[in-house]
Amino acid sequence: MQMLDPDLLKTFLAFVDGGSLAQAATIVGRSPSAVTTQMQRLEEIVGEQLLTPKGRGRGLTPAGEDLVGHARRILAAHREAWLALKGARAAGHVAIGTTQDFADSGLPDLLRAFAVSHPRVRIELRVGRSAELTQALQAGGLDLAIAMRQASAPDEVGLLREPMVWLCSQKGLAVRQDEIPLALLDPHCGFREAAIAALDAAGRRYRIAAGSASLAGLRTAVNAGIALTLRTARFAHSGIVEAPRDLALPAVPIAEFAIRLRKGAERPAQDLAALLSAVFQCPPDRRKEWAPARMSAAKKKPTLRSAGG
Repeated sequence: MQMLDPDLLKTFLAFVDGGSLAQAATIVGRSPSAVTTQMQRLEEIVGEQLLTPKGRGRGLTPAGEDLVGHARRILAAHREAWLALKGARAAGHVAIGTTQDFADSGLPDLLRAFAVSHPRVRIELRVGRSAELTQALQAGGLDLAIAMRQASAPDEVGLLREPMVWLCSQKGLAVRQDEIPLALLDPHCGFREAAIAALDAAGRRYRIAAGSASLAGLRTAVNAGIALTLRTARFAHSGIVEAPRDLALPAVPIAEFAIRLRKGAERPAQDLAALLSAVFQCPPDRRKEWAPARMSAAKKKPTLRSAGG
């Protein structure tokens, strides 16, 4: 019996999640022809056709659909084993910085998984704005950072793309006017620039109804119905929802976040960076399949120290 190569399964799932062989090639960093060859090799091992022509592209056969769940479980098991073996004897500490969005959503479960697999590693967590985190990383104050991406950088080890969305209070705006009231972080902020650029391009009138230096202040302003804001869906909780369609707000771009690792960072930081890259780069609706639910019985937790932002 031939074994299923994890590299082939990773490419297969990149096709499933990306929707095309070209997108899969981008995700795994290979040429389209190399991806096609990998899929042919996987079909040989399985003994079944996995892909079939569909319109201008390819779709999954019944055998391909059956393989998806198995592939995800196999790769999740590989990640768990890799983390456990890497971290069992590791010691030291990891200083990680993140924006509030990821501190609220996604990161806690992954830190828990890391703490289980690296029980002797102390975690220091700093929550702040992207510019502050980038400066701290470059100054050596952080080993690892998740920050909004302005341009490519040599220390990037992972890239996250998430749609920007217009958000407001679930109670709606306190007052509806012709001008769109905005709640924005102080300059410089990628979301602020994207919101203003989108409204300008659409010819929509707007005003800065609320400004804040922190996401906590921004959340208060939006919850009060003073204004709406532009973030990712990670910000949509605790009374904040996607803005109603009748506001006819313009389309906005995809937000890019980089996972950045300090040059010379120790092995525990490298391990955590690898975990974040593997999980956060999965589509949002698939990340829960690698949520460490099976580790929920573990008692160990990381030591978190928030430095604010």
